[in-house]
Amino acid sequence: MGEHAEEKETADQATRRKVDWRAGGSRAAGILASVVRWVGLIFAAILVLHVVFVIGEANPDNGIVSFVRGWADGLLLGFKDLFMPEDAKLRVLINYGIAAIFWMVVTGILAKIIRRVGGSA
Repeated sequence: MGEHAEEKETADQATRRKVDWRAGGSRAAGILASVVRWVGLIFAAILVLHVVFVIGEANPDNGIVSFVRGWADGLLLGFKDLFMPEDAKLRVLINYGIAAIFWMVVTGILAKIIRRVGGSA
């Protein structure tokens, strides 16, 4: 019975040594890349939702509209006054729309880099 326990212990040690760390790193990179993509998608959705609220003339005092506007303004980066057409709705559409596209492109590139570095091409 003592020999059997030793054999089992040796087999357990061999199993531990066979852990494929690359596969774990690849999985972690895939998860991180997915999180980055989702963050970009959420940021873009907030910006687009703000555009819809402005074009649809939503009540600016509404809690949801105010919340979205606050986040959208923070996510706008340097795009707020990139284009300055006279029509305020068109200005919001263009500038916030470009910011939404920016977030999708940047997070897509980052996700691709993370996957390549992590080995999960």
